[in-house]
Amino acid sequence: MFIRQSTEMVLGGDFQNSLPLVRKSAMSRLAKKPISIPEKVEVTLGGGTVTVKGPLGTLTRSFPPVISIVHKDHALQVSPRNEALTTKMLVGTTVAHLRNMLKGSQEVFVKKLIVEGIGFKAEVKGQEITLSLGFSHQIKVSIPPNLKVTSEKGVLTISGSDIEAVGAFAAKIRALKKPEPYKGKGIRYETEVIRRKQGKKTT
Repeated sequence: MFIRQSTEMVLGGDFQNSLPLVRKSAMSRLAKKPISIPEKVEVTLGGGTVTVKGPLGTLTRSFPPVISIVHKDHALQVSPRNEALTTKMLVGTTVAHLRNMLKGSQEVFVKKLIVEGIGFKAEVKGQEITLSLGFSHQIKVSIPPNLKVTSEKGVLTISGSDIEAVGAFAAKIRALKKPEPYKGKGIRYETEVIRRKQGKKTT
């Protein structure tokens, strides 16, 4: 485990004084616990950003100036720099982002999409997906450089170290042809359940 900086990353500033001080609220219980840094993961703090480098890549993210992130005893500690409710709400979000970054530097996040329908298909060539979704034309979508996409038997598998990038790209693909409720044709998540409607009966 390598740590380049062992001092507090100062994220405060005049901005914190401009936030309204509202009723006090307890922070998330998870936020009170230090975030352990795994082995073979390097964390760098500075300039309002956190950079996590691990076996599977490097992730960088900027955080609000009202949040303090400290490295101590091989762990990261997150705390608010004022007592505003809005600030305390950001602490839990910050902890979640940091945990995802540390996890993503060691293992990939995966989303699977099912392309269902007669004549519907998805092909991946290089960094581009070609989709046939019942329109008069094919749809081509470029794959972000930090993601990997494969297609096999009507299943698109999207993977990457950045959980937000994986989720956003999966949502973008799904939005091209949302599943309809009668026959389920369209693009859906692997674990998604479509509530079916009964079609009109003919006499």
